[in-house]
Order: sequence, then C-alpha cells, then structure tokens
Amino acid sequence: MKFRPCIDIHNGQVKQIVGGSLTDNKNFVLENFVSEQDAAFYANFYKQSGIRGGHIILLNKCGTPEYEADIRQAQLALSAYPNGLQIGGGITADNARSFLEMGASHIIVTSYVFRDGMIDYERLEKLLDMVGREHLVLDLSCKKKENDPDYEDGYYIVTDRWQNFTKQPLSKELLVKLSQYADEFLVHAVDVEGKASGVEKELVSLLAGACDIPITYAGGVGSYEDIEELKRLSNGKIDVTIGSALDLFGGKLSYEKILTYMD
Repeated sequence: MKFRPCIDIHNGQVKQIVGGSLTDNKNFVLENFVSEQDAAFYANFYKQSGIRGGHIILLNKCGTPEYEADIRQAQLALSAYPNGLQIGGGITADNARSFLEMGASHIIVTSYVFRDGMIDYERLEKLLDMVGREHLVLDLSCKKKENDPDYEDGYYIVTDRWQNFTKQPLSKELLVKLSQYADEFLVHAVDVEGKASGVEKELVSLLAGACDIPITYAGGVGSYEDIEELKRLSNGKIDVTIGSALDLFGGKLSYEKILTYMD
C-alpha cells in the first residue's frame, strides 16, 4: 500500500469537501476545509516527502471562470512538482496533452469516456492516441444503487463531478477489461467521500486484486484503524488517498504517522 496525496481545487482554492454535496447550482458544496495556502505549497510539501502519484482534482465545471481559476492553481502545483502529480477534471482528448505539457505525469478521466451512460470505447481509443496508456488514469468513482427499479443493486460509476449516475456497474470484469487502456485506476467512494466515517468495505473487497494495475481508493478514511482495515481487506494491494481527516487539511490524522502504515 502506498499513500497517494491529493490537492482538490474548487473556485480557485485548495479545499476538502463532502463529495456528494457538489453541485453546479451556484457552485455549491459543503466544505470541510478551505486552505489559506495555494496549490504549490502542497505540491512542494509532497515533493519534499518524496511522494509521487498524488492527484490534483479540478472540481468546477469546464468552461466556467471558476474552472479557469482552478487551472491557474493547478499550474502552480505542476510547476512546483513536475511529473510528480496527476490531474483530473474536465479533461478530454482535445485538452489532455496540454496538461501533460504543464507537468502532469498522468491525466485522470471519467466523464469524457462516457456517452448515454455507457463507456464510449471510441473516445477511450482517441485518448490513448493522444497521450498513451502510460499517461492515462481512469477515474471509476462510484455510488451505490439499492432498491431502484431501474438498476440492479450494486456500485455504479458516476460522472460530471459525481453528480450523475451512469448505467455502468463497477465489477471485477470491467476492471480487467479497462486495465488494457489505463496505467492506473482512481476510485472515490462518493457516498463517504469527505465524511471520515469509515471505508466502504464492500467496495474495497470488490477492488482488491481485481486486476494487475495500481488502484487508488479514496473515501471515508477517518482513523488509523480504517487504514489497517483497508490494508487487511485489500491484502495491501490498494493504495489510499486521505483528505479531510489528514492534519494537512485540518483533520486529526498525522501525515507523518500515516506514512508509517505504508510499504
């Protein structure tokens, strides 16, 4: 297990949010933490720790002034730690290379590769042509559906900053198939994202050992016991992101102690 740091940016500020609260209506979101530091501060901090593979997430809608403010913050972080961080949010085949040129090691994509609620493999192939498999992370963040007549019970991938359900269930078979297209997967358990209420054990079990490429899990980690549970359930095969619960973002978990749990 490796620790994968995060820099979430909303309205041009580094924040930690309750993931399921994010909406495009007046850019509303429930905030756990709003930093007085810019994104470069955190990028430099991770660089000094020698931790690679963290992710920058742009949380505003592409094409808005707020999204442009997010990008300006992201540029600061990528300049501070070139090739040390990944970036996602509003990325398409048309702009993907520009983020690599800014200094991102990988681009992270969800919404672009979906059309009518299902994976659009033509778009996925187009992304591969633009950036190469070695620079592509697929974000398969998901929420659970239960007792819904239009869906079988289970986890479904969500898009558009986690606001919309797709028709695509998350399964081991899908992870194996998509691993041919990506270098890594990033999976937010959106129902518990930002709540520090414990990990989604069923989701972790689904992800554990499902494929041969790295998977980073995010969502719900609020205690050191949660980290131990995540490590046990995944047999140490899943990496972890911790946001709101981390002392860097006003939480109670020590960044330095977290690192002692990692391989």
